[in-house]
Amino acid sequence: MLQLYYAPTSPYIRKVMAVAHVTGLVSRIECLESAAHPVQRDARIATFNPLGKIPAARTAAGEPLYDSRVICEYLDSLGQGKLFPTGERRWASLTRQALGDGMLDAAMLARYEGLVRHPKLQSEAWYKAQLEKIHAALDEIERQADILEALPLEIGTLTLGCALGYLDFRFPELDWRRDHPQAERWFAKFDHQPAMAATRPHV
Repeated sequence: MLQLYYAPTSPYIRKVMAVAHVTGLVSRIECLESAAHPVQRDARIATFNPLGKIPAARTAAGEPLYDSRVICEYLDSLGQGKLFPTGERRWASLTRQALGDGMLDAAMLARYEGLVRHPKLQSEAWYKAQLEKIHAALDEIERQADILEALPLEIGTLTLGCALGYLDFRFPELDWRRDHPQAERWFAKFDHQPAMAATRPHV
């Protein structure tokens, strides 16, 4: 049994659970309550991950695993999945994963700026800089939309799907579909895959 510190609203947790669904390993994961926060450290999470961040997991053998990239690859290996391509395709897939994770990092930082930081300390320039990263990532997804439609489900497309889903969940005001019709077309199909439908965020 893999123990996993869990939060239903975390897009990084969604990545992990989507991989678990694809590989048929959901029943072998024990989800542990956590309250990850950028300022108020949850000591429970730190027992698995000294950085105090989720996702943090521990294998049946007691080995700690973090972050989402490591846990996802571990589950894919354990379930003998095919989400991590081999050969030349691997690097393109991992690069798409990095693009999705980077967009999520920027979105989380933008959200924390308004949610966690005291209003007097908030920086409009910082917030706009994070949104600029998000828009640049969206432009790249738009550029790759035809390629994405031809790809099977793999870690790169899965991460991009989780990132777009997080924008829908936490940043509906961005209306990312307005200027990215090809990305919208791809996502509309991709988000209905069973692993994505089963892991949509909720409060």
